[in-house]
Amino acid sequence: MSNNRSDSASAPTRRHFLSVAVKSAALIPIAGMGMARMAVAADLPHLSPSDPTAMALSYVEVATESKSSAYKAGDACNSCALYQGDRKADWGPCAVFPGKDVSAKGWCTSYVKMS
Repeated sequence: MSNNRSDSASAPTRRHFLSVAVKSAALIPIAGMGMARMAVAADLPHLSPSDPTAMALSYVEVATESKSSAYKAGDACNSCALYQGDRKADWGPCAVFPGKDVSAKGWCTSYVKMS
């Protein structure tokens, strides 16, 4: 009878271990993708104001240098809802310019004030 008790007592431990192992194995690739995305984001080239899309949207690296009548004092990429980077960093990704970093102090006509 003591064998049955030891088997019963150890069964939940084995089940728990297997459950944790399976969940961990499933999460490892997901965590790896997140790390890869962070690494890729850090390596994005800076958007050039001479880029055709940047020119079409009147992008400037320094917002106060904008000649667009749509620009309003205080607007900048790091205060735009489309900016996806660290708001304190000098450069970051933007939804409007995939694959490129924009200047946090920049501006373009796609600017959407954060709410």
